[in-house]
Amino acid sequence: MMGTCIGMFVLAWAVVRLWSVPAAVGMCLFAMVIPPVAAIVANRRGPDDRWWDDPSGDPKSDEWWDELDGKRRPRSHDQ
Repeated sequence: MMGTCIGMFVLAWAVVRLWSVPAAVGMCLFAMVIPPVAAIVANRRGPDDRWWDDPSGDPKSDEWWDELDGKRRPRSHDQ
């Protein structure tokens, strides 16, 4: 996708602008949309990916989130 983006910029200003500057500008505007779309596609997670359940690595934080999510019984404050 990124190669297409760069190719469109080069083609727009090296070749297309000789025939039509508005077409070259349009190609550049279209090419400008490609990098964000590429980032979204590359970072997409599948429907079975449960990334929000991954532990953070901080035991106290993980225990707190588990308590909020109802995965563990609340700690007794008498301890």
